[in-house]
Amino acid sequence: MLTAENLHKSFGNLHVLSGINLHVDESEIVSIVGKSGAGKSTLLQILGTIENADQGKVLIQGEDVLKLNNKAISVFRNKHIGFVFQFHHLLPEFTALENVSIPALIAGDSRRTAEKKALELLGFLNLTARKDHKPSALSGGEQQRVAIARALINKPSVVLADEPSGNLDSHASNELHQLILRLREAFNQTFIIVTHNRELADMADRKLIINDGMIQQQNNTTEKSL
Repeated sequence: MLTAENLHKSFGNLHVLSGINLHVDESEIVSIVGKSGAGKSTLLQILGTIENADQGKVLIQGEDVLKLNNKAISVFRNKHIGFVFQFHHLLPEFTALENVSIPALIAGDSRRTAEKKALELLGFLNLTARKDHKPSALSGGEQQRVAIARALINKPSVVLADEPSGNLDSHASNELHQLILRLREAFNQTFIIVTHNRELADMADRKLIINDGMIQQQNNTTEKSL
């Protein structure tokens, strides 16, 4: 479903990525771990078309996304890639329902259709009662679930998560881990997760370890439970 070939990225004299090769199957959960500065987030940003690579290619559903122009990349990103970040990035002036609906509205859905999709996702995530609350009235775990619903609303090919549990307490982190597994089971959703959280990394199908801009090790995990 997603393939990266020979990705290189430098910032000045700092060579952050030094020839990354990666293949992710549909409905697979892949975690990426490594020391700070190893290139994890840079890799995720390139896979998500937010950052350009100096060299290499990224294929998502067979589309060479790094060759698309800015307008085409924006359309492709909104349709095929969902993002979940550590600090949620919810718009504070909008309710949970409105925040989740935004990507669908950008994609051209009517407000009625977008809100119907958003309500279904909020229901799945046990947030129906919180749909009219703004982010400031939600707990950290609730905000992260709203962010996940927003990432899922356009049924993306892949969800890219950058430290999704980094701003959560241990209880909310555990709930998030179980939620990711349920989403894979319910929607065949593919996840690539950058994390420092050992439990989250170990629950993935594969754990990739990045060191000095290279994937040095791949660990396959075997136990999957809901």
